[in-house]
Amino acid sequence: MTWEESVQWLRDQPDQKELVKAAFYDDPLIEAAERYAGSSEWIAVRAFLPVQKGAVLDIGAGRGIASFALAKDGWDVTALEPDNSNLVGAGAIRGLAQKASLDIEVVQEWGESLPFADATFKVVHCRQVLHHARDLKKLCSEINRVLQPGGTMIATREHVISRKEDLATFLKLHPLHHLYGGENAYLLNEYVQAIVGAGMQIEHVFNPLASDINLYPTTLKLVKSELAHRFGLPSWFIPDVAMRLKGALNNAPGRLYTFVGRKSD
Repeated sequence: MTWEESVQWLRDQPDQKELVKAAFYDDPLIEAAERYAGSSEWIAVRAFLPVQKGAVLDIGAGRGIASFALAKDGWDVTALEPDNSNLVGAGAIRGLAQKASLDIEVVQEWGESLPFADATFKVVHCRQVLHHARDLKKLCSEINRVLQPGGTMIATREHVISRKEDLATFLKLHPLHHLYGGENAYLLNEYVQAIVGAGMQIEHVFNPLASDINLYPTTLKLVKSELAHRFGLPSWFIPDVAMRLKGALNNAPGRLYTFVGRKSD
């Protein structure tokens, strides 16, 4: 199946409505985008974006939910999405931008060959994108090239494995990989080496329990509350550092990490 056909199949499954909504694959798209823009995930992402707005490139923009949130926040948004689908690709983004009366430029191209001049963007945003890279080092090199000096790269919700042998387990568990075959995951140090090797400095690496970005649709507060309840403790008794330690020990195949980097001045 194509990616569009796979997502449509998921949307048609009566028992997957919760996953569809959590992944923002539901319609009307503008309502899904508004929900994302108000989500705990986006609020956490926004905290790492520069205060002064400018040009931002949203790579692998999909249906355009992050492009929508960025444009709504006042950024000058270019959405990069190779798929032309009206459900999960460039067509969907254009329709969303028109419906919301937002100025979002849509470019259909792959991230490994960005059709932009050097130092074009103040921010490059990637939501669930790096693990799809055909060439991770090339993609990170292109991100670094189009970033302005001092610019920010944020790559969220990237799938991580501990051993190469874990990839098969992750792919088997993924709800859509068996349909379209497009999923992947890298070792943590492969992401780090690709980002640093491209010329960026890594400012933050968030493990599965270190940020609401990776935890959505749940939150760090809720996870702490549930853990505290299990052990008969008040939620404030569990510090964030304990959650980060627990997250670092997580070795589940495909667990989510987020990376924030900066191009040298």
